[in-house]
Amino acid sequence: MYVTTFYSFKGGVGRTMALVNAAVELTKRGRRVLAVDFDLEAPGLDTFDVMRPRKSVPGIIDFVSEYLASGQAPEASRFISKADGNTDHDGRLWIMPSGRHETYAKYFNQIDWGALYDKHDGFLLFEDLKAQWNQFVKPDYVLIDSRTGHTDTGGICTRQLPDAVAILFFPNEQNLRGLTKVVRDIRSESLEPRKKRIQLHFVMSNVPDLDDEDRILSDQINAFQKQLGFRTDPMVVHRYDSLSLLNQVVFAKDRPRSRLAREYRRIVREISGRNWADRDGALDYISRAVRRWRGIGDESIQTRERMLEKIEDAHSEDGEVLFRLGELRERVRQPEWALSLYYRAIDAGYARARAYLKRARMRAENGDRVGASEDALRVLEFDDVSPPMVRDAILRTVSLTPAKIAESNAVTSLALDDKIWLASTFDRSPDQIRIALPIWKRINSDSVPTEKRQLVRHHLGLSYIGIGRCSDAIAVLCQGARTYGDMAIADAFHCAMAMWGEAGIPDPAAFLRVVELNQSNSQKHEEPNYLQCMAIAYWAAGNTETAIVYADRAQQAIRTTRRATVFSAWCYCRVNANTFVADLDEIRRLIDGDTSLTPGFMTASEN
Repeated sequence: MYVTTFYSFKGGVGRTMALVNAAVELTKRGRRVLAVDFDLEAPGLDTFDVMRPRKSVPGIIDFVSEYLASGQAPEASRFISKADGNTDHDGRLWIMPSGRHETYAKYFNQIDWGALYDKHDGFLLFEDLKAQWNQFVKPDYVLIDSRTGHTDTGGICTRQLPDAVAILFFPNEQNLRGLTKVVRDIRSESLEPRKKRIQLHFVMSNVPDLDDEDRILSDQINAFQKQLGFRTDPMVVHRYDSLSLLNQVVFAKDRPRSRLAREYRRIVREISGRNWADRDGALDYISRAVRRWRGIGDESIQTRERMLEKIEDAHSEDGEVLFRLGELRERVRQPEWALSLYYRAIDAGYARARAYLKRARMRAENGDRVGASEDALRVLEFDDVSPPMVRDAILRTVSLTPAKIAESNAVTSLALDDKIWLASTFDRSPDQIRIALPIWKRINSDSVPTEKRQLVRHHLGLSYIGIGRCSDAIAVLCQGARTYGDMAIADAFHCAMAMWGEAGIPDPAAFLRVVELNQSNSQKHEEPNYLQCMAIAYWAAGNTETAIVYADRAQQAIRTTRRATVFSAWCYCRVNANTFVADLDEIRRLIDGDTSLTPGFMTASEN
């Protein structure tokens, strides 16, 4: 049970309207809500259709009067009724009204609230009332509509009963002066002897939707923040000029897409986000803590940690909550705590691909490669995994063959473009290329749209070269023939390289065709990989002078490129800049006459 009081120092700010909309929004979310009308000077919560009691019951005034007459706390169930707002949503709504209309004035005037506390154990009475609320209604939320100003009952609503207080105010000097003491008194509850921390939510209400060209509103907000001691911007409920307000329209119910309804939902979000027992609120709080680890709103780090510990205790069997807490602990570099939470999350039933992958990463970091591989294999059993997660899982497996990887649910269920992306990322070493090859083969054997067929064939051919299967590359790139016809320059070059790998010596005629295609191409290429390819082609075709020029241009290009890696035609892998320069050095030595050198891919062979 989480008790929130809606309080305003002055009237006219839509406090009761905000409470009613919050109550309806919470019931729409499946919550059990008890609304309590403690605005004893101007009661009227039950005048809203959704708040109307289904049966006539006495209320707060009658409850207190009976107690003073008998000395015994009455049964609270007699003063509570289900409300009419239970008809079109999953939650439940109850109301404890202010009192019976026919006897209200009489009982109200007879109660001395100061004497109730000083002489009749009023504090214990309302503690008993809270316990009875929890016993009879078992509400997720109790929303209290409080009286305005400084009153005898103000402390009951703003200090004794609530876990949180939503303070609604119009940003003027009168409200600021009045709220200063109220806020100070609420915060004093955190001191001895009670040590009760009450969450404050500041809501600037009935604000006109006008330009603040002269910074009037901005200056007032700054004044409220400074004097009332909060840093974050207050929530805002704008003025809404409509005759429908005369009918007390509940926007959360009747106009859920309106701006006003969104503003009321923001209030609900802030309230529920501090209720550690509310699952949705807990998840929202964790999400915000991930984004802003130094604190949420005006919270201290200590307050945030206490909140997270309460969430963990309250949802110790909820796998998703534990998983999100694990992500949070991992992000803030608490790996042991995070790993423990991932174990607990999976054990609690959160057996999701993301959870297994997170645990796999952390087990690998702890040196448990076998355990990490087991979790990665579980990831590949799912059929709804994102491509980056599939790639991460593949890299952590130690027991699956490349063929089995290509046949896994996680890979086969990917869309065509995602499969192409996945396979293209495995190009950093022969071992990675061996992983990519069966994926490319599977893609190539499927029904590939015409516009993607050439791309897939190109990558498949490069993968064959990268692991030394040059005859297979020739069959793919050259379509089984050794003539070039109308081949694109890239395919012509790679086919020539594959023929070199198969025969052990370069074929000058094949590379001459590449040179001719380059010379007939009016487009200027300055990519490091293209220039490197031309250096090799011109050397193989017998033009060593031009080959050196291209090698020098390739080295200049790699120095200015912003890419972390580039494809090297010397080893047929994607490499970093330093490795690319080292490959260029070998190519220069080859051009200079060191015939003992051969491309790196020619030493690769499939296991």
